[in-house]
Amino acid sequence: MIKDHKLKGVWRDFRECHIELDLLLIYTITDFELRPTRLGTHSQLFG
Repeated sequence: MIKDHKLKGVWRDFRECHIELDLLLIYTITDFELRPTRLGTHSQLFG
């Protein structure tokens, strides 16, 4: 199951999508495109 949600704090302008159990995609959406920003495990992305 893919889980998608808006992030908070310094990442508040981004969304996060759990592609697999511990594989996350951080991205933004504009009027015209979905813009991938970072891809990795939770520990890689948020330390």
